[in-house]
Amino acid sequence: MSLPDSMQAVVCRGPGDYRLERAPTPRPGQGELILRIQACGICSSDLKCRDGAAMYWGDGDRFAPFVKPPMIVGHEFAGEVVALGEEAAERFGVSLGDRVVPEQILPCRQCFYCQRGHYWMCEVHNIFGFQGGVADGGMAEYLRVPANAVLHRVDPRLSVEDAAFLEPLACGIHAVNRAEIQFDDTVVIAGGGPIGLAMVQLARLKTPRQLILVDTHDDRLDLARDYGADHGFTPHRDDIAKEIRALTGGYGCEVYIDATGSSSGVVQGLESLRKLGRFVEFSVFKEPTTVDWSTIGDRKELDIRGSHLSPHTYPVAIDLLARGLVTTRGIVTHHVPLADFERGFEIAAQRDSIKVVLTTGAS
Repeated sequence: MSLPDSMQAVVCRGPGDYRLERAPTPRPGQGELILRIQACGICSSDLKCRDGAAMYWGDGDRFAPFVKPPMIVGHEFAGEVVALGEEAAERFGVSLGDRVVPEQILPCRQCFYCQRGHYWMCEVHNIFGFQGGVADGGMAEYLRVPANAVLHRVDPRLSVEDAAFLEPLACGIHAVNRAEIQFDDTVVIAGGGPIGLAMVQLARLKTPRQLILVDTHDDRLDLARDYGADHGFTPHRDDIAKEIRALTGGYGCEVYIDATGSSSGVVQGLESLRKLGRFVEFSVFKEPTTVDWSTIGDRKELDIRGSHLSPHTYPVAIDLLARGLVTTRGIVTHHVPLADFERGFEIAAQRDSIKVVLTTGAS
């Protein structure tokens, strides 16, 4: 197809300064391809970046600036291949018309981590939607996929919204894998956002003894039960650690995965875990968290594990969705046209939404 000269795109020019603009339609260089974007989800990290969180914009102390405006935002997207640069078809194993999704990170392939196969921890760490010109994102009609991207073909059985949800689902898979769930574990997932609800479905596939979601909204607890959770608790009315100990003979849970992004969720997890338990931290926080490290060491000898991005998990995410073992039903709650992105962001900031997807009309 012939590409237009310009396209609609959501451009960030600074904290709180997000605009719908006409931008030049990208062209592919050697080894690159162009996607016509079909859908792009709004992530909580998009909201935190818009609101000026220090981990994105820097604070002159702990955080150096991560974002490079002006940039086209969005990292949860899928699209159709509409243009191929020289050698791109061979490099990525795709053809015109294929629906594909790139992983959110663009590994440099040269740093200490990339050279050792740990590409998701790349020191350069360019991520779609955060570095203008290098890694512009998917809240646009078209997107350039650089030659160093990690690209996956999407099973044709997946819907457009399923394809756009592959990035958060793949992140959830990595976090659940980090937990090393065993058959006799009691597993607690704290935070019933889109990824937390995906984690409930994923953890259920591991067949733990008990599966619990903690969230502040009853409708999300109900949805988690539909997905296979055995119990749902809310800190607004429940003493979470006490409830978990009551279900585990007074000992506490073996696994606690934090997807709250809240300091209280971290403290709650340390209280809820039994001795020798496993704490997996997934969230992105606006502010530092202070805890009593004696709980981690002297009192409980806990395993504390981080979870970052989604290494080697996209094929699993595609397969689980295609086989119907994981669903976006109930998670994708709103579809908003790209041109109305401001309304989409406002809906995403409200707790009565779960996942808001921006659509371009392409299919």
